[in-house]
Amino acid sequence: MNAPAPHAGSVSSRALWAAGAGLVLALLAAYHNAFTTPFVFDDVPSIVENTTLRRLWPLTDVVWPQQPGGLTTSGRPLVNLSFAVNHAISGNEVWSYHLANFLIHAGATLALFGLVRRTLARRGDPAALTVSFLVAGLWGLHPLQTESVTYIVQRAEALAGLGVLLTLYCFVRAVDGAAAGGSPAWRRGWAVGAVIACAGAMASKEVAVATPLLVLLYDRTFVAGSFGAAWRARRGFYLGLAATWVLLAVLVAGTSGRGGTAGFTALVTPWAYALTQCEAIVRYLWLAVWPQGLTFDYGTGTVQSLGAVLPQTLFLVLVIAATVVALKRAPVLGFLGAWFFALLAPSSSFVPVVTQTAAEHRMYLPLAAVVALVVIAALRRWPRAARWPLAALMLAAVAATAARNQDYTSEASLWADTVAKRPGNPRAHNNLGQARYREGRRAEAEACYRRALALKPDYPEPHYNLGVAFADRGAVDEAIQAYETALRLLPAYPEAENNLGNALAKRSDLTGALKHYEAALRLKPDFAEAQNNVGNALLGLGRPADALPYLQRARELRPGYAEASYNLGNACAALGDMPGALAQYREALALNPKYLDAHVNAGNALLSLGQPANAAREYETALTIDPARWEARQNLGLVLVELGRFDDAVPPLEAAVRATPTAADARRALGFSLLRLGRAAEAIPHYEAYLRLVPGDAEAQAELAQARALRR
Repeated sequence: MNAPAPHAGSVSSRALWAAGAGLVLALLAAYHNAFTTPFVFDDVPSIVENTTLRRLWPLTDVVWPQQPGGLTTSGRPLVNLSFAVNHAISGNEVWSYHLANFLIHAGATLALFGLVRRTLARRGDPAALTVSFLVAGLWGLHPLQTESVTYIVQRAEALAGLGVLLTLYCFVRAVDGAAAGGSPAWRRGWAVGAVIACAGAMASKEVAVATPLLVLLYDRTFVAGSFGAAWRARRGFYLGLAATWVLLAVLVAGTSGRGGTAGFTALVTPWAYALTQCEAIVRYLWLAVWPQGLTFDYGTGTVQSLGAVLPQTLFLVLVIAATVVALKRAPVLGFLGAWFFALLAPSSSFVPVVTQTAAEHRMYLPLAAVVALVVIAALRRWPRAARWPLAALMLAAVAATAARNQDYTSEASLWADTVAKRPGNPRAHNNLGQARYREGRRAEAEACYRRALALKPDYPEPHYNLGVAFADRGAVDEAIQAYETALRLLPAYPEAENNLGNALAKRSDLTGALKHYEAALRLKPDFAEAQNNVGNALLGLGRPADALPYLQRARELRPGYAEASYNLGNACAALGDMPGALAQYREALALNPKYLDAHVNAGNALLSLGQPANAAREYETALTIDPARWEARQNLGLVLVELGRFDDAVPPLEAAVRATPTAADARRALGFSLLRLGRAAEAIPHYEAYLRLVPGDAEAQAELAQARALRR
């Protein structure tokens, strides 16, 4: 067990580089179609809506963010930091996120390659390079890994996996250096690297909790020969690894049970969760051997009776017992079994994770034990004959992984695939409905929501989504009822509070709307839309000064939020700050050149600032967007009258009064224009209509008298 490391010349550097390059190229072939897949599911709250990613400084705001405990990035500072770097590079364009995920996975594959090769070389295995290439290749290319690589937010799993593998690899380099007579500084550098990698794994995901124990078990199995010898030889090193548990404990404590989604709660009992894991782990093992039927989301269902999973439970009990026996009698097999169960234990034992009772990304690192066992067993039984079938399996894995990535091409395709495989999963139906709704397939979307509710009547999200559908087609009463149902089922539902406020605003109940907007902000202070809606409601209630901070905050939270800039312009205008209002309208138009209301109000601001010609251009632009917009026609006509362009003023003013016969200003201006053009007979009815609306206007009465005199 203490054989010295082989001489570096036993494997040529050219062969090592060729093997590494081959692995990376194979991975690129498998994931070439994954670099443009969109943000889906948990990507949205953890990345797109995660305001802590918007800047890299101060660094403490990124690595210790104030965010809800249930996000995938919560309590995982290295993951959050990596996403912040991506955001600095490409904003919300997905390519840099996918590139980073690919590089992390490629790095983990190469780390596994190096770890297996050096482990086998220590044991004098002449096929170390071949075996390690096949193990790393089959692990890295296995389609079961797609959820940890293509699903962006599951970088947490891959980054933790990279940290665990680098910890072991650095440890092996340190002990190999000692066996080969390397300098103390060299050995110390690798040992420090192992501790840093372990800390990085802890800062990425809780699954890394087993890392120090796995290193100790590896030391006992492949290096020292016993736990006692390993401890005596490297006590300080193990204390350094154990210190990373302190970091993990602090991070876990800071998430408050991952926002109530993990830990012992009344939602799922440990017994039901453990039974569910018996079914899930056996499925994972089957997928490792035959990866057909890969499923993005297994839902939140649990197994309630032992009888339902008795065969799976007995199988796992036997495998665990065999692992315990093997740790004593066949240490290598025991190490592989311990690797598998120790890395699954944090998420797949008896501690409930209520938002996902099964998930394929949990097999990211445990899969390495399964692949290593299969490859080593096959090559021992058929040392030469097995190489080509295993290489063929690698090629098949490339094709299967690329095919699985196609399911991630769009939200709709991913959720349609999930529904097909898990028709009893209400969350999949609900999310497919949302995807269909965004595609404009409203009837199909509502059918999906109703199917989700048929499966789970107390599911708040489909009620909320039905509310959105009702509101969009103008059924405000039905929308209010749906939002209220969602809030009854889930009182802490900021989106439902916000949209209930919107529905009340459509009823002109701004006071009631404001209460719900404020409730949404109490639940979710960084909710940009709710900040904007509070500001807009305050504007409607005649409180522009109170509206300003909310609108400014909305714009800060969502750069490029044209509606917030527009409403901020309205607040400035209401406060008499016309230059400020014009600046905000222009910002809104820079973000959305077809923003009709912004063009109209920019014209109004220009008119107030004494720039009628520029105002006319804004109104004309508004009319190219919506020729039926009577306010734009009226204002354009009024400006043209002010400019003395009576011929040009008549058509828009006529259109304005046809659309709104009670538009007094348009009536007066049209009568005035016709009078100046010598069309007194046509001017008279407009003056008369105007004076019925504004009976005390002496100047208009004089002009009417003039028109009547000219007609005679």
